[in-house]
Amino acid sequence: MILHVDMDAFYASVEERDNPELVGKPVIVGGTPQGRGVVAAANYAVRKFGVHSAMPTSAALRRCPHAILIPPRLSYYAEVSEQIREILYRYSPLVEPLSLDEAFVDVTGSESLFGPPAEIARRIKLEIRERVRLVASVGVAPNMFLAKIASDLEKPDGLVVVDPAGVQAFLDPLPVGRLWGVGRVTGLALEQLGIRTIGNVRQIALETLRHHFGKTGEHLWQLAHGIDERQVVADREAKSISHETTFAVDIDDREVLRAWLVELAEQVGWRMRRQDRRGRTVQLKLRFADFQTITRAKTLAAPTNITDEIWRTAVELMEGSLSASHQGIRLLGVGVSGFEGTRQVQQTLFADEEREKQVHLDQAADLIRARFGASLLQRGSGLLHDGEFKPVPRPPRNKPD
Repeated sequence: MILHVDMDAFYASVEERDNPELVGKPVIVGGTPQGRGVVAAANYAVRKFGVHSAMPTSAALRRCPHAILIPPRLSYYAEVSEQIREILYRYSPLVEPLSLDEAFVDVTGSESLFGPPAEIARRIKLEIRERVRLVASVGVAPNMFLAKIASDLEKPDGLVVVDPAGVQAFLDPLPVGRLWGVGRVTGLALEQLGIRTIGNVRQIALETLRHHFGKTGEHLWQLAHGIDERQVVADREAKSISHETTFAVDIDDREVLRAWLVELAEQVGWRMRRQDRRGRTVQLKLRFADFQTITRAKTLAAPTNITDEIWRTAVELMEGSLSASHQGIRLLGVGVSGFEGTRQVQQTLFADEEREKQVHLDQAADLIRARFGASLLQRGSGLLHDGEFKPVPRPPRNKPD
């Protein structure tokens, strides 16, 4: 059985935990509205006003002028995420993070130690609440697709278990938009065919779906039948490290997308350095509004785990992939693969001064996180300002900014 552990309004919940005066008030974690700042997280109090992640901060504040705006502390959230991940590893070595706030956990081999999967899920929720003082929702199911759907159904603080014998009873009543691959365009096309629920999809012949939607139709047919054969890939054994985010509303503003690439590159670089890994290939994943998904990759001259190099390469790949009139982007992801050991890294006789500066910057940042806590340091990223990447560390202070 697979667990999908999803932290509820993660960034905003961390801020509420650290400042209890925020509890119950509308809170937005995001960039400045004066630039091209975006909402990185919105707590449940502000979501009532129609505010959601990935929307421009200026638009969010128009919907809720009295919302409290807090700059993101990405390195700090990464540190909290690591604490949560260590809890997950206590119950299974098979943990596959999707982002800072969610991960899959395969507990098939853990039942003899910790009990049934539902009990393991309850123990994980309780331990996260007691040790990290945050709330998680968990879905328990026979595969990754079903577990991810289940974790989202009863948020916040949800626990939904899908019985292997009741998969179709679980899926059939759900709206077709719950299927991976059904965006706005595909949803309208399905509605024109009279398909509104997952059960409706299951009743359609596979050839009919293929005729209307090509390979996507086969994908939808499999998911509607609860079929997902992917396996959880342990982060510690993975051949690549990546992060991706799915936006609540499609984004077509390139500067906003560049800002999100900063956060994704920061997360990937930090994880690589924690594991003492360097990789030669930077990958970009784009999913458009019609759910067409493309991946692009570039192999670098030398292996890297430098945040700035990962970000700039991802931006280059994105700019080369988007036309002047591209569709909105539904999902954005960054990854690095082609890992090489530290002894294989060959230094040039005259090291590039800018690259050396970025190496020392990342090293200093990681040392500050380890010694003083990640909240004392954050990058001047596009989430905070206007999409321009200026990695300048802040000196330690008595209080985090």
